[in-house]
Amino acid sequence: MRSNQSELSQGALRFPRWRDVKVPYLWQRETERGKCHHLCNKLQRACAEVAARRRGTAAFFLLPETMKPGAQGMALGRQPTAAGSVNRKRRLGPGGGGGETPGEESLGRGTAGRETPGRGIPGNQTPGRSSSRRVRQDGADQRQVPAAQGDIPPGPTSPAEPGMAPSDSDGFSSDDELPLSFHQQSEGLSLYEKKRLKNIQENARFFASLNMQETAEKLREISKRHRIKRPNAFKRKKVQSSREQPIVRRSMRLLRLDPTGTPLPEIPIEIQTQSEERISGPVKMVRDDEDDSKETEHLMKVWLEMSQGEVHTKEKQPVELKTYKSTLLRMTMQEGSVAKVTPNRVGSLAFHPSPRNFLVAAGSTYGYIGLWDLSSQEGTVHQFKPHCNTINCLHFSPSNSAELLSLSNEGSIRCGNVAAAVFDEVYTSNTWATSSFDFLAEDGSTLIVSHWDGNVVVVDRRTPGTSGELDADLGINHFRTVGVHPMHRQYFVTAGTRCVDIYDVRNLKTSPRKAVASLGGHTKNVSSAYFSSLTGNKVVTTCMDDRIRIFDTSAIIPKIPVVASIIHNNYTGRWLTKFRAVWDPKRDDCFVVGSMARPRQIEVFHFTGSKVREFRDMEWLGSVCSINVMHPTRNVLVGGNSSGRLHVFTDGALSG
Repeated sequence: MRSNQSELSQGALRFPRWRDVKVPYLWQRETERGKCHHLCNKLQRACAEVAARRRGTAAFFLLPETMKPGAQGMALGRQPTAAGSVNRKRRLGPGGGGGETPGEESLGRGTAGRETPGRGIPGNQTPGRSSSRRVRQDGADQRQVPAAQGDIPPGPTSPAEPGMAPSDSDGFSSDDELPLSFHQQSEGLSLYEKKRLKNIQENARFFASLNMQETAEKLREISKRHRIKRPNAFKRKKVQSSREQPIVRRSMRLLRLDPTGTPLPEIPIEIQTQSEERISGPVKMVRDDEDDSKETEHLMKVWLEMSQGEVHTKEKQPVELKTYKSTLLRMTMQEGSVAKVTPNRVGSLAFHPSPRNFLVAAGSTYGYIGLWDLSSQEGTVHQFKPHCNTINCLHFSPSNSAELLSLSNEGSIRCGNVAAAVFDEVYTSNTWATSSFDFLAEDGSTLIVSHWDGNVVVVDRRTPGTSGELDADLGINHFRTVGVHPMHRQYFVTAGTRCVDIYDVRNLKTSPRKAVASLGGHTKNVSSAYFSSLTGNKVVTTCMDDRIRIFDTSAIIPKIPVVASIIHNNYTGRWLTKFRAVWDPKRDDCFVVGSMARPRQIEVFHFTGSKVREFRDMEWLGSVCSINVMHPTRNVLVGGNSSGRLHVFTDGALSG
């Protein structure tokens, strides 16, 4: 019985419903509105009758003209209520009629041409209640009378289609009116399967009699005949391509026209480095805000005393690194260790080599030089302006510390002589392109000067005039720094765009672009490259690819090997001076460099890549010190920032 029930549900799902029949809805067609309504209603009524016959009830719920009062709320078919399903023995009893219980009359055997609904269970009636009805026939009329109190009157009947066999109580045709082929096909089937097979054949005959294909063709013809033509959408006219492009309106300011349309005179483009005129000849060593040198007499007296009668030699480095680390740990900032020495950004620093007094010089943008005597209790700062552009390099003369040499972007080198109280010209270039310099001779008599455009010039201070003795084009783009080997002074190292090379000054005349050694591996511009202070066996480079590299130059060979590569944030940006890693003059294995890390600090590294010391002070040091310098003989460190302030770290009192 369970298989019969599942087959019944599957058969019901396969049966087509009214909404599955796709008929084009043409309600909007005013001219053929009645015809469409008639055809669609006919299809709707036919599908409803087939569905009702399959379920054993009339299709009055889809046919408004056949509905009677009281028919609403009546349960259709043999569907279970919310309380549970109907007893299978009552639905498929021994009578074989498909759902009649013993003692009940079979419904639906009326006159020909009329079909009565089968017995069903109301939606508000439980399976235990009786729902049988008596049917009395009176001629052609058929009336349904409730069998007992509480019975629900049956729904209205619907006329059967002509040519169809009369149905039994369950809506199935009688067996004797079916063809012989059906009986032969249904041999060996159960009662339910026979009834199901009957329904399939009757439905096939019914749909064949509807001529749905012909009806669909008629509807298509009607729709084509009375199709409403909609106006075409607005189409934009294509712009005809022409060789002449439309004129773009530009402001008169960009066209360099006055309001009347007259062209304005051309204004010559001025280079930023030439914002001021270069001063020719010697410049007095006086403060920038005074007319005479009375304010600087004390400073010059102290500077001259520091430089006379002393021979400054480089001390040998300590044997153990541990001792050096312990001395760095003792270096701290004290009160009065910060001062504003220059009005603008610091671009270079230099320490006076005196072991008893501490004099530091700072070069900044706009050509200012600031001198700060750290040994004086007053901490007086003196500012001079011998140049008109940024000072990139400062050095005290190695043979006479009373002289301070400064190089500026303006294309000149000046020597500040404290004995003569004047900044005199040493070298003057025809172009504003000088970037760095170093001493070729140990006594400081000859210099090697680098230019931004890749030229290098050898200057001899002993000859008259301010021109160079030798000029060579090395072909280096953005030539930033030059450094001379401390032992073999014919070699100098250059730093430019993605290249660091070592040249021999003796080959500049014959083959200036042929380097004797190359230090590779740089992927961006190199900010600086310097030999180690004592032996020159190492070179430290600072590159904008966030790397600090150390090379082994103990042997000058074509390819110099890398000893260590340190990851270091060198992205200083536009408003900070580029970092330059410089060696400690007292040692040959450690160097100092600025840092972008927070809290702000100055770092000291070993050539192997290990960090030796971090100089920091939460109270006094709160900015980036891009340029740093160590004292040649004492444990004093000075760092300069972009506002012109100097920060001093020392292990004791600054007084001699």
